Amino acid sequence: MDVLAEIVRSGFVESRHRGVAVGVDPAGEVTWSIGDPSTVVFPRSSNKPIQALGMLRAGLPLDGRLLALSSASHSGEQLHLDGVREILALAGLDETALQTPPSYPLDPHTHADYLRAGGRRAAICMDCSGKHAAMLLTCVTRDWPTASYLDPDHPLQQEITATFTELTDGPPAAIGMDGCGAPLLGTSLQRLASAIGRIVQSPNGSHGARLVGAMVAHPEYVSGTTREERDLMLAFPGLIAKSGAESVYVAGLPDGSAYAVKIEDGAERPLYAVMGRALELAGLEAPMLRERPQVLGGGRSVGELRLTF
Repeated sequence: MDVLAEIVRSGFVESRHRGVAVGVDPAGEVTWSIGDPSTVVFPRSSNKPIQALGMLRAGLPLDGRLLALSSASHSGEQLHLDGVREILALAGLDETALQTPPSYPLDPHTHADYLRAGGRRAAICMDCSGKHAAMLLTCVTRDWPTASYLDPDHPLQQEITATFTELTDGPPAAIGMDGCGAPLLGTSLQRLASAIGRIVQSPNGSHGARLVGAMVAHPEYVSGTTREERDLMLAFPGLIAKSGAESVYVAGLPDGSAYAVKIEDGAERPLYAVMGRALELAGLEAPMLRERPQVLGGGRSVGELRLTF
């Protein structure tokens, strides 16, 4: 993989982050790349819009903010926890049905407040609980078993895999288990970007259009009220964005073009800056695209995160 970003401290290049970045046009053809766009990755939570679309096709009866939450890696804020409980209530279930690993809220400030209030690790606090609640509601809607909803052979997961296969133009290149316990489907960065671009291009009245409309209208439910994805979606109406663990990021623009990024070492530090630069090259302009993590020494700036493209 190519060097995408360097950490410069006191004029010395201290660290380098390698990775791949790719842009595709509305037809899914590569228009720009650094590194090999056919590199296969586990998209992690960048797959969530695809999973949510698979659930809609299988009968998930959600719209608006709760549908946005079904595609989320949420921060664990109160609006997210309340939303997960609403989805579970629609299914006639409670938090004990969730098979997400017990966790604390993802957002550090929310996490601290939660601890001060005496909170303990809980399945609902895990950032994937919105997706899991939607999986359970889909199962109840279709009269599928709920206890085994994460089994790769479960009808729900088979429906999601079929949607993934369709949108990425082929079966998963790799299959594993995600951090939340759900099946994890791998594909190339080009195909990941193309899949998200296809969702953005969904015709009016389709399941895909419902999903995009929900994500665009409620970006705080897709991530959180202080997160980079929310800020990006607010800056460019009609754009959808989704990050994933181990430093993956995908963004679909309103015209159906899309960008995907993977940082090889899994570090999040350069991720949003790399995507911001890619979007700048696509002609988008906003101050937040040029934001960079600080390099501090003695409490003051002594360097920079420098992009190499």
